[in-house]
Amino acid sequence: MNNHGGNASFEKAKDIKGTSLKLLNLLKEYKISLFFVFLFAICSTVFTIIGPKILGNITTEIFNGLMAKISGTGSINFDKINEIIIILVILYLTSLFFSFLQGFIMSNVSAKVSYKMRKELIEKINHLPMKFFDTKTHGEVLSRITNDVDTLTQSLNQSVTQIITSIATLIGIFIMMVSINIPMAIVVLLIVPLCMFVLGKVVKKSQIFFTNQQKYLGVMNGHVEEIYGGHDIVKAFNAERKATDTFNDINHELYETAWKSQFLSTMMHPIMSFIGNLSYVVVSILGGYMVIKDKIEVGDILSFTQYARTFMQQISQIAQIMNMVQQAIAASERVFEFLAEKEEVKTAKKGVTVDHVQGNIEFDHVHFGYNSDKIIINDFSAKVKKGSKIAIVGPTGAGKSTMIKLLMRFYDVNSGSIKVDGTDIRDFKREDLRSLFGMVLQDTWLFSGTIADNIRYGKLDATLDEVREACKTASVDHFIKTLPDGYDMIINEDADNISGGQKQLLTIARVILADPKILILDEATSSVDTRTELLIQDAMDKLMEGRTSFIIAHRLSTIKNADMIIVMQDGDIVETGTHDELLSKNGAYAKLYNSQFEEVEE
Repeated sequence: MNNHGGNASFEKAKDIKGTSLKLLNLLKEYKISLFFVFLFAICSTVFTIIGPKILGNITTEIFNGLMAKISGTGSINFDKINEIIIILVILYLTSLFFSFLQGFIMSNVSAKVSYKMRKELIEKINHLPMKFFDTKTHGEVLSRITNDVDTLTQSLNQSVTQIITSIATLIGIFIMMVSINIPMAIVVLLIVPLCMFVLGKVVKKSQIFFTNQQKYLGVMNGHVEEIYGGHDIVKAFNAERKATDTFNDINHELYETAWKSQFLSTMMHPIMSFIGNLSYVVVSILGGYMVIKDKIEVGDILSFTQYARTFMQQISQIAQIMNMVQQAIAASERVFEFLAEKEEVKTAKKGVTVDHVQGNIEFDHVHFGYNSDKIIINDFSAKVKKGSKIAIVGPTGAGKSTMIKLLMRFYDVNSGSIKVDGTDIRDFKREDLRSLFGMVLQDTWLFSGTIADNIRYGKLDATLDEVREACKTASVDHFIKTLPDGYDMIINEDADNISGGQKQLLTIARVILADPKILILDEATSSVDTRTELLIQDAMDKLMEGRTSFIIAHRLSTIKNADMIIVMQDGDIVETGTHDELLSKNGAYAKLYNSQFEEVEE
């Protein structure tokens, strides 16, 4: 886990302008819906804005009626007041209706954006190279799909409608204020630059913390996912304190960024309120003076004061919207960064088909390192004939599993080449190349679902009879039949309701069902007891007939009958030959074999 120390450096979003443009470009697809959102928001705002002006007429009517009654020249016209009230109710109901429509459409657009982005993220994951996942935690990747997309769409849903409404309200209110009294409208307008200056300073500062808030949220998710996924290991090694301390470090950084960002954003409202109150004082003094000079009606003062208050509230509202916009930009930047990651090249220049592949494989002076400055496989060369059974042995870190990753093009060689039937594997499409292989890994992988569905993963259109036949070959059919629901038994999320050996048998059955041309067995029997291992070996011998097979094993007793044993050490091939030939050389293989034999004897 990185970047959760006590002295985190806060950085601005890398490209606020570029991210904003990408967001706008993303919304272009929904321009018709957004047009109606814009239209209905303006309609709702117009009807709301007219309200105070009409309400002012009621005040004027009451004031004039009272004055007339005092002077004995008339009385209050309640019929006219009732008419005005009815008009007001109709206006506000109409405004509510348009507000409902624009909210409904915008919610639909936000949901579609969320759907589209998650779809693109999942497709992106399927096209990213293995190297990407070697440098990122699961939680960090999940955070992009969950937290960041949620933050983006929720902020989008609220901010777009509020921005449109606030801008339309500001324009409309200013027009209404000008229609009432131009000097007073200018006084209110002069307050705006001060508001914008303060807003700009606060937004600039808080954006730094919003960006880091999303970052540390991703780091925290990664840590929690990692610890929860391995909670049994944490408990077994009494590492709860260490896990908690690490969590607290990350949580502290998240706390620091979260409270600062929220504090700065919440400060906008009281600051805007203070500036707004100053404008009310000026408007009230100026308005009172104009009433005395008989340049404005009393009702207009009431209307203008309401407009001035709403005007300042909308500026304050924009300040709050900027809070959401900043969150949206910080979240979307992380999503767009993920979508911009370099993908695995799927196509090939020659586009060679795999229809007639026999299984002859050649490693031609292969050099490879996960980092270009640290080569771990040096000048690896070997020729493997079709149908051969090749065992790769050596101490941990010798490069055995790495060779398999290169063979399946999880990584590309730095120099040299790997050929299948004389054709460089880079001339095949990756998906075509990988369709040739069937893998049984040391770390078994089963998903939440039925046993039958897990085995069908190797051949999605397989019938139940084909599934059963594969399980019989893998010596797992009898075990499945003893289960309460048989092939319909649900394997839980962590696949811990069956034993490790049973999981390994199921993954072997999956490969048997797939019927690949080339087999890769990476410690395939590491979790199986001795009796079951013998059954699997028999099944594997049958399966490997006529197929090129690579077996990576530490238990050398399982690969005595291999056609070729490749002994690796520090990334290099140090010996090749059959079991008997290598023993007679009394070299690296003999030392490995004898050390295991001695362990068994002891």
